[in-house]
Amino acid sequence: MMEILRGSPALSAFRINKLLARFQAARLPVHNIYAEYVHFADLNAPLNDDEHAQLERLLKYGPALASHAPQGKLLLVTPRPGTISPWSSKATDIAHNCGLQQVNRLERGVAYYIEAGTLTNEQWQQVTAELHDRMMETVFFALDDAEQLFAHHQPTPVTSVDLLGQGRQALIDANLRLGLALAEDEIDYLQDAFTKLGRNPNDIELYMFAQANSEHCRHKIFNADWVIDGEQQPKSLFKMIKNTFETTPDYVLSAYKDNAAVMEGSEVGRYFADHETGRYDFHQEPAHILMKVETHNHPTAISPWPGAATGSGGEIRDEGATGRGAKPKAGLVGFSVSNLRIPGFEQPWEEDFGKPERIVTALDIMTEGPLGGAAF
Repeated sequence: MMEILRGSPALSAFRINKLLARFQAARLPVHNIYAEYVHFADLNAPLNDDEHAQLERLLKYGPALASHAPQGKLLLVTPRPGTISPWSSKATDIAHNCGLQQVNRLERGVAYYIEAGTLTNEQWQQVTAELHDRMMETVFFALDDAEQLFAHHQPTPVTSVDLLGQGRQALIDANLRLGLALAEDEIDYLQDAFTKLGRNPNDIELYMFAQANSEHCRHKIFNADWVIDGEQQPKSLFKMIKNTFETTPDYVLSAYKDNAAVMEGSEVGRYFADHETGRYDFHQEPAHILMKVETHNHPTAISPWPGAATGSGGEIRDEGATGRGAKPKAGLVGFSVSNLRIPGFEQPWEEDFGKPERIVTALDIMTEGPLGGAAF
């Protein structure tokens, strides 16, 4: 069973005005927007009054809820069915730690109430496109539709791809059908590998291969051959980067071996108990400094805010996993993008090179990515 609990307003007046301005720029007759969080509790048993009050207290945060009933057409934005958001994982864990074992899972969405003039179906599609990230979220048109978030399905049985019988075309067809985005050389590699093994690949193996080689951080490109004017260079991009350390390794204790590089620090006084005497005192010992670069190019191009945010998270994770662990002190984030072409402020030199449909614009990256990286 699912229970629905209203939450606090989800957008500030500033954010609402920004949205309205974007709708007006797109010539959409949207007059007013109200947005609030909505919480969905998947329960394995009913809650009594005390437990229900406890759950409501847990989910009470942010500004006070509007006293009036929301007006306008409802557009409910939630994580895509079949996924579990970070918020859901944390909130569910907190509920269980508070003794609410009847809660299978908590999830959160944003209910947008849109007051607008007459809109065509195509215009409503434009509105929904502005309100959600199509890579991570979906839009429902009724609160009860959120039950799909908790649906359980039987796993699809493993299927085999008849490479031995149909040859390379079987891999080409599977690549399109499964959305693997394999390159020609990767298809050649798979054909050669499974032909030598004398068996057909299954869909799980192909999915795993595609994910492992998905260019999430563009490392294959960094390791690729570097050819200038038809002449192959002795070093790849990655080898050029590593060459700096190889030629000037001074004061670097470790590089390209662990989750982060370590450079020599200074001696500092630390206050802790001596392991032999148990007495607290200051101890002079070296405090080395970690350095780490996290490339998160592809995720940021697909969805800038969470892409850049998880890039920051990955860097903090790796620094904490080097040696006995380190604490982050400072971070920098850099973006290299095409022409921004700011609406109403396009510059004469800004040629429109276009972009693949699956990624966002350079302007989207520069307006959302830095905020995501800093917000983490």
